[in-house]
Amino acid sequence: MKAHRYWFKLVSLWLLAASATGGVPAQAQAQAQAQTQDYPTRPVKIITDSGPGSAIDVTLRIIADQLTQVWGQQVLAVNQPGAGGAIAARMAAGAAPDGYTLFIPALSAFVALPGAAANLPIEVPRDFTPVGYFGGSPMFITAAPSLGVATLPELIALARRRPGELAYGTNGPGRLTHLTGELLQSRTGIKLLMVPYSGGTAQVLNDVMGGRIPIVIEAYSGIAGAIRAGTVRPLAVASPKRLADFPDLPTVAASIPGFAASGWQVLVAPVGTPTAIVRKANDALIRALSDPEARERLARLGRDDVAMSPAEVTAFIHGEQRKWAPILQQIGRGP
Repeated sequence: MKAHRYWFKLVSLWLLAASATGGVPAQAQAQAQAQTQDYPTRPVKIITDSGPGSAIDVTLRIIADQLTQVWGQQVLAVNQPGAGGAIAARMAAGAAPDGYTLFIPALSAFVALPGAAANLPIEVPRDFTPVGYFGGSPMFITAAPSLGVATLPELIALARRRPGELAYGTNGPGRLTHLTGELLQSRTGIKLLMVPYSGGTAQVLNDVMGGRIPIVIEAYSGIAGAIRAGTVRPLAVASPKRLADFPDLPTVAASIPGFAASGWQVLVAPVGTPTAIVRKANDALIRALSDPEARERLARLGRDDVAMSPAEVTAFIHGEQRKWAPILQQIGRGP
């Protein structure tokens, strides 16, 4: 009888322990599900590898304000320029995959020359989980009034007379400003001098005003103030057709058939971010971009606001990588 009671007590303790142990995963799962449903419950950081005042930075701050309203939580823009985007990529990749640190790599981080910088180029979904499309805008080719050119053909003719003398400022090697300049040279046979700046478009424009840089290639949001102030003169826009806000500004394609170059950004999250949180972030981004006031502000900057699912973002990125591969190969071969 004593043995029976002993075994009964032993089995009861074992069942109690098993029940307690089995309850831990269930409890953790329920907690994780609750966190996902309530996301976000604290401020969200969005990292960008672009400097203050750049086209990406201007756009990010508009969308961050709108996401703050959608979520009811502060969305903070964090600038981490440098090393061709590798610094920001490392910071974002090392963040906890919980949806509270997101990342907007520049297009150049996806189409970077292999080996040009650590952790680049970025591949999805290998390195980051795509969340949504953040918008895009065509590149403007502009020149300082002191250069004495008023059209793109005039700029090309001047560059042919002065090969390697005319400098254009970029946000760094391999970034879209650089790639657009390389594409322009490849299609026209001219030779320009690329001058990289780590301090963003504001630093480039300071040197334009100082007479050190005569050419700037940038999206409109980064140079809108400079155009209004007359610091630079727009010569052409690299969009498929003329922009509604610039009906008198010709496209680059009018002089160089088929030429197009547009900056675009996508929102990504660290690998391992729960699918449910990715979906919620995608929904919030689409809502933010659909707000009439946000749409108007972005339109004034020459940006589009196409809604994309995470899967569509992946397909879009892979297409852009194929598009820029020839220019990257050309840069890799050197002069």
